[in-house]
Amino acid sequence: MRVAVVTVGDELLSGKTVNTNAAWLGQQLAERGVTVGRTTVVPDEISDIARVVNEYHAEFDAVIVTGGLGPTHDDKTIEAVAAAFGRDVVESEDAIAWLEEHGGYTRDDLTDGTGEVPEGSRVLPNHEGVAPGCVVESCYVLPGVPGEMKRMFEEVAEEFAGEQRYVRTVDAAEPESALLDRLAEVQEQFPVKVGSYPGEHVTVRFEGTEEELVEEAAAWFSERVESPTAE
Repeated sequence: MRVAVVTVGDELLSGKTVNTNAAWLGQQLAERGVTVGRTTVVPDEISDIARVVNEYHAEFDAVIVTGGLGPTHDDKTIEAVAAAFGRDVVESEDAIAWLEEHGGYTRDDLTDGTGEVPEGSRVLPNHEGVAPGCVVESCYVLPGVPGEMKRMFEEVAEEFAGEQRYVRTVDAAEPESALLDRLAEVQEQFPVKVGSYPGEHVTVRFEGTEEELVEEAAAWFSERVESPTAE
């Protein structure tokens, strides 16, 4: 399964807010064997959101959009997703009923626009907030507030699944440039994904769908590099 993640918000582009949602979703999806093919940040503009959602809907098995839900002037995501799928925005009786029953609200308590979703979508109740999410075809629309987003993702997590992947890492106390020959050789000998990440030490990451092959590749490489000295 291949998924694209779209995070919405001018505050993410300006750096005022750190985009923790994208990192968290990427980790959750990877753990479920799902391949994240794109992670994109878009501004609070209907045309930008709609264009990206439309493009990714055609390319990926699913799209997850976070941020921009609610009835305020800068919450454009619902309208944009509706536009991407050629649908009207309508008030969801299911969403209003859920807020009345579980949120302790009456219809008069709710700001105009609360509970609106693209027509024909599946409503996702917000257990940690007010603005509901929704699913439109293969597009999942979640809140931007991290706590609300994580709780809502739990409701649909089982709908994201892929082939189990295994990961092993090896730390090397050599410059990355000095490891190029062995990095090339391990990739030739073992059909696994290999990535190298410089830091205090170079961490080499081995990933694949066959656990034995991943173990063998990591062991082969570990035997041929200088290990960091234990403190």
